[in-house]
Amino acid sequence: MTPTASRFTTHDPATGAIIAEHAETSAAELSAAVAAAAAAAPVLAAATPDRLAVLLDAIAEGIEALGDALIELAARESGLDVARLTGERARTTNQLRLFARVVRDGGHLGVVIDHADASTVPPTPDLRRTVVPTGPVAVFGASNFPLAFGVAGGDTASAIAAGCPVVAKAHPANAGTSALLA
Repeated sequence: MTPTASRFTTHDPATGAIIAEHAETSAAELSAAVAAAAAAAPVLAAATPDRLAVLLDAIAEGIEALGDALIELAARESGLDVARLTGERARTTNQLRLFARVVRDGGHLGVVIDHADASTVPPTPDLRRTVVPTGPVAVFGASNFPLAFGVAGGDTASAIAAGCPVVAKAHPANAGTSALLA
């Protein structure tokens, strides 16, 4: 007999009504997601700054394209009001675009070049330093900021800007919002 997937429900915090039933991620699905992120790591690490910036801008545009459906679902799952979530969506897309600008200007790389100086005792060698991607990053979504600190928020934006793929864990209180964002 094969085990059935574990399931959970999201609830409207104002009424207690069930919004939706969701399947828990299985161990096999998680392993596959981590393996896919590991496979994507060299691709993202080798991406040009412009390609990473284009990706970040596209994520922001995609979030905006979700329109009212995203805000309505997030409001229903979180109990937060529409005005608050509309502002949070703007914060999220602005973070993504900010990271795109930073990637384009290269400031995030922390490049330092110390030229050799044979006149010092001992002689100073030529030293060069830059920041490099570390590989896949895990992001854990928050319940109280389902957009800005959710699966597509600032933590995800900064990881992508650094050239790292992301495996995101949705908060169970806003699983539908997280799935829509993903």
